[in-house]
Amino acid sequence: MGTGASKNPDSSSHGSEEREDQAGGQLYVSLRMENYKPKGELIPHVYGSAPLVGSWDSSRALSMERESTSMWELSFVVPPNHETLDFKFLLKPKYSNSACVVEEGSNRQLSGGTLRGDRRSAMFKLNADDILEYRVFIKADRVSPFDLAASWRAYQENFQPSTVRGIPDVSINSASESNNETEPSASLELDLEHYVVPAPTTSATSGLVYAANLTETPRSLNRTAVFSRSESSGSALHVHKDGGFPVDRPDPMGMEVIVPDPTKLSSGSGIVESKSVGTFSHMQKQEGHRGLFVDRGVGSPRLVKSASASTFPIDLKIDSEPKNSMPAAAGAVAAAAVADQMLGPKEDRHLAIVLVGLPARGKTFTAAKLTRYLRWLGHDTKHFNVGKYRRLKHGVNQTADFFRGDNPEGIEARNEVAALAMEDMISWMQEGGQVGIFDATNSTRKRRNMLMRMAEGKCKIIFLETLCNDRKIIERNIRLKVQQSPDYAEEPDYEAGYHDFKVRLENYEKVYEPVEEGSYIKMIDMITGSGGQIQVNNISGYLPGRIVFFLVNTHLTPRPILLTRHGESRANVRGRIGGDSVISDNGELYARKLANFVEKRLKNERAASIWTSTLQRTILTAGPIGGFPKIQWRALDEINAGVCDGMTYEEIKKNMPDEYESRKKDKLRYRYPRGESYLDVIQRLEPVIIELERQRAPVVVISHQAVLRALYAYFADRPLKEIPHIEMPLHTIIEIQMGVTGVQEKRYKLM
Repeated sequence: MGTGASKNPDSSSHGSEEREDQAGGQLYVSLRMENYKPKGELIPHVYGSAPLVGSWDSSRALSMERESTSMWELSFVVPPNHETLDFKFLLKPKYSNSACVVEEGSNRQLSGGTLRGDRRSAMFKLNADDILEYRVFIKADRVSPFDLAASWRAYQENFQPSTVRGIPDVSINSASESNNETEPSASLELDLEHYVVPAPTTSATSGLVYAANLTETPRSLNRTAVFSRSESSGSALHVHKDGGFPVDRPDPMGMEVIVPDPTKLSSGSGIVESKSVGTFSHMQKQEGHRGLFVDRGVGSPRLVKSASASTFPIDLKIDSEPKNSMPAAAGAVAAAAVADQMLGPKEDRHLAIVLVGLPARGKTFTAAKLTRYLRWLGHDTKHFNVGKYRRLKHGVNQTADFFRGDNPEGIEARNEVAALAMEDMISWMQEGGQVGIFDATNSTRKRRNMLMRMAEGKCKIIFLETLCNDRKIIERNIRLKVQQSPDYAEEPDYEAGYHDFKVRLENYEKVYEPVEEGSYIKMIDMITGSGGQIQVNNISGYLPGRIVFFLVNTHLTPRPILLTRHGESRANVRGRIGGDSVISDNGELYARKLANFVEKRLKNERAASIWTSTLQRTILTAGPIGGFPKIQWRALDEINAGVCDGMTYEEIKKNMPDEYESRKKDKLRYRYPRGESYLDVIQRLEPVIIELERQRAPVVVISHQAVLRALYAYFADRPLKEIPHIEMPLHTIIEIQMGVTGVQEKRYKLM
């Protein structure tokens, strides 16, 4: 609500401005009484002069409403012609005209919005020896008639009967509720690509990315070694100290990076890995000098070439943000974390999920999905890929002989980088990290025992073994591996790379030992999502249980998920949040366009389904879509704005400035009074995420801005702190394509 009517700019006297302001505004009075020891059936009431009902008739006094166990409240508007108001409090039963108890003392007087006197309490004499005291809070604000009318209209709309009452929560054979799909204004181009718009530049799902490239960049190697290009191995990276043989431990004085002559590099050598999106970009110039710019991510040094030499100064400053061992979460996740902190062993506060399995079994893909899920729930999680360490330390041109079980040098080198990765992960956990995903084959009992010894007393290890016996799936994964893995990026002959990887796989198969020790989860033929089994051993606790539940419902079947907001609502037009208003004319047009789009995009996907919230603006948007089952989810309802429901942000800023500023400071954790925060929304959306992962057919989700921000952040692997700020425009469809290559995104703007 506003603070007053606007003044006439042409008025020449301040007195006339004040009179105009008083004539144009009305007093909004809020009376509150607090007492922690109420007496029986006695309820606070208010009576007094006009315009209060009764005009000093106690039998017609206004009853105050209970706001809490100890607080009572009454609000009313005083019209301009009754600027002076006399009143008193009294106690009496709510539904009885029996004798009442009037407060002691003189009448209270409110004049022009100002309370006369300074009485902060009300005394009631029940009998000669029993006196009851209430604390009194009185507030008067001047509001404009326009704001009052707008608030009253929003209030009335909340009591209008819903236009979607009678529509069942689940409609299996749903037909279109509109016959206007073919009208010209709702028609679409035959080629849906006409409506494609660029995805945000911060999106992590806008292109095909090899999953291992998105994993944690090795910190131990970055800080400790000297990198050079070997003439004998092309662009393979080797690690040397003082130009000698490969070493494991750092030169504490610093690090030298030998920069190759750019003219001698192949076309693929002028790119560096970008940690933000897992892709590669051309070498950047720093302050006008040619050189290599390496951003190693959180906790890693930034290397910048100096102007005078080929050495790089090292800034060893670690991320200065304080680490918190508790997840950024609410509800069950927070409760479980507190219990583990208080009751569990110290090492159980940090969890290491150690992957086990032959190559081409989907380990890295499974690890990436699990990392994304745990981060979204609020757990500080990182994915450590040993293959990335190997390539950085020993180069990318390692043949299948490097992976032979009878090659002691190869075994030692692979165990060495595995130990480095494990050390990095444990160090990160000691800085406050919660869950580490250790991604490698770990195919022998000897390797796994080494990892368990390193983790003893520092973190709890759960082995996650992926087994696949479907030769077609294995063959598909092999070909994807050869196409996408950096190990074969410089191999021009695809068939030669394919043959080499097959030999590597045979080398692993000869020495492979299934997991039988410790705590473990075995996923057997779970990739397709139909059939298979999962075995667990010695698994307990909230988080390991959630991990098992998530893994049971994941698979690699490609299918699209379409996310869109409801069509424009009347509340959107008025700038009001929450509520349950119907859609506007533009919203109805979008509903018809959306139906046309879904019919074209999913014409061969008859097993698809439409999910909406229980609010009528999403149900009405889905109305014109025919031929697909429709399911209403309460979990998809918009964030609950509590007492701010139906208000504009400007009204919140004027009338609840403290709440407005609190929300502005931390939108992720801010909870509306009697409402929800974004963390609350994430908690209630977890069943939706699990079901979206389990579905094998396309799903169209029609929901609301805050909810779709949270869902999109899961698929795009966006940090929690970014969720409240993600762009989620009206009348736009975000297509998330899920499959063996990860998650890709495409956006269509229909209006």
